[in-house]
Amino acid sequence: MTDPDRESRMKQLEERLGAYKKAREPRPQKGEPHSQAQHAWRMVTELVAGLMIGFGIGYGLDRLLGTIPLFLVLFTLLGLAAGIKTMLRSANELQRRQAGRPAADPDDETTDAARRADDDERNGNGD
Repeated sequence: MTDPDRESRMKQLEERLGAYKKAREPRPQKGEPHSQAQHAWRMVTELVAGLMIGFGIGYGLDRLLGTIPLFLVLFTLLGLAAGIKTMLRSANELQRRQAGRPAADPDDETTDAARRADDDERNGNGD
């Protein structure tokens, strides 16, 4: 084999290897690659924060009033409920954002059924 022959074969091989590597590269994902984990940690933090705030208020009231852990239990349960409510609101917001709809306004009294009916009318699906 001559040198020009060898060089042309080497160039062809390098091109094929480059095309192969490019085809095997991971494709970029839409959005941030760790956004799902960030949302999960946000929801866990909201739940724990609700619990801790409820626990702190209950413990403080029990110490202040000298009562049995009545307020501790009561406010811990209220904190748990508040944390779950906040967590569900965040999950709903994330679901709406992924569906391409704007986040719902909490003061908006329009129900989901009314929104769907409005969407159907705009899209010509309403009879």
